[in-house]
Amino acid sequence: MNLAHIIDGHDDDHVALISRNRATTYGTLRDQVARCRGGLRALGVAEDDRVAIACANGRHFVVSYLATLGIGAVAVPLNPTSPAPELEREIATVGAVLAVVDPSAAPTWRHLDRANVPTLAHVIAPEQRLVAGSTPFDELLSGEPVDVVELEPDALAVLIFTSGTAGSPRAAMLSHGNLLSNIEQSRSANQVVQAGDVVYGVLPAFHIFGLNVVLGLGLSRGATIVLVQRFDPSTALETIRDRKVTVVPGAPPLWLAFSHFDDAPADSFATVRLALTGAARMPEEAMRRLRDRFGLELAEGYGLTEASPVVTSSAGMPVKIGSVGKVLDGIELRLVDETGEDVLVGDTGEIWVKGPNVFLGYWNEPEHTARVLTADGWLRTGDIGTVDDEGYLYLVDRAKDLVIVSGFNVFPAEVEEVLAEHPGVREVGVIGVPHPHSGEAVKAFVVPEEGAALDEEQLIDWCLDRLARYKCPSKIIFVDELPRNVSGKLLRRELV
Repeated sequence: MNLAHIIDGHDDDHVALISRNRATTYGTLRDQVARCRGGLRALGVAEDDRVAIACANGRHFVVSYLATLGIGAVAVPLNPTSPAPELEREIATVGAVLAVVDPSAAPTWRHLDRANVPTLAHVIAPEQRLVAGSTPFDELLSGEPVDVVELEPDALAVLIFTSGTAGSPRAAMLSHGNLLSNIEQSRSANQVVQAGDVVYGVLPAFHIFGLNVVLGLGLSRGATIVLVQRFDPSTALETIRDRKVTVVPGAPPLWLAFSHFDDAPADSFATVRLALTGAARMPEEAMRRLRDRFGLELAEGYGLTEASPVVTSSAGMPVKIGSVGKVLDGIELRLVDETGEDVLVGDTGEIWVKGPNVFLGYWNEPEHTARVLTADGWLRTGDIGTVDDEGYLYLVDRAKDLVIVSGFNVFPAEVEEVLAEHPGVREVGVIGVPHPHSGEAVKAFVVPEEGAALDEEQLIDWCLDRLARYKCPSKIIFVDELPRNVSGKLLRRELV
């Protein structure tokens, strides 16, 4: 097996990618990937070598990613806009021997100190002028094609750095079997991506949602993926209309932007049959606005890097606002209390996941791996949830984000949901802060709607009318924006 086979078997003339208004058919893509495999081999890249890919969404990412997998090397997708010290640390952590860089990473790359990445022997860039001493990307495609290497299911395919919402990012090890199994598991959801679909690909490919849901699932089904490097709601709607996009996967910030885009026509999503969200909690009020304004039923799902990533989905089933859907076929899910026992239906518990999609562990970090993987293969997600009688999962919060006020548990997401219902609140983030009497207290950071006249007392009173007193914020700070990572997750540690 090899994940690189996902582009095989599709019609040569069917368009696989559209990037910068340039179409690449499946036949052309297969030829470019095969030649890129040959180019990597000619540079000495061997099985199990790590290849860093610091590229925005585009042809260079897709070709180098599939070629790396195809020769049995390990792809390491990196955020091309990360600061140089972060890129140095990540490349050094995995010991990458080669890096593919596109124009989006070039400004940062010029400040990268090669002495800090001694394993890095080659840098590939579209043009040599972008990065001094680099090899032009087209030279990789000028050699003789090389066949795909067949591997065992547990062969390492990807090292992808986790989002770091609960601490420093770590490199999660995902095998060919992990990624392929999750593609197959995702097919169990009705209305899944089909060969005739046109997928809006703005989710960054260096993030697991973009990598294995947009690219992995999309290419395996023979769909057309419109690769987009930057999101702007106005141009996005033009692209969706002009390209007749049928599937739009997006993190909550994308859908929040659409929900607040007052100039958008009511038929903006007329061609869209499937709208997906995940990677972070989606505000319920925004989902209602999208439904009422555009007739768009947003299907929310749940997943994490360590699960390759999808665990549950609402696609193809009646949507329950507030739920992330039902567990995919081929995945086991438990809700567990503090003693490791299963909780009763309707009670909250930590979400544990088991299946062939669960990762191998963290690169060179056995202690951290042991904290999240049980001896019998269960992934402790650190997320708190509850399941209803129909099997729909509801996320409550992350266990590590729990605030304890005078011995009472407060889940920040519950407080955020109440504050977000206020018409003057655009976004909100809640954390726990030390308190001399109660141990911790609730503190909220609020981004007001444009022109809204809000004050702290008004919002605290709003909460007091809707929540137990111990759950209400004792302090509210008004800010212009909230810190989020590339997938839209709130970085609570930056609020502290």
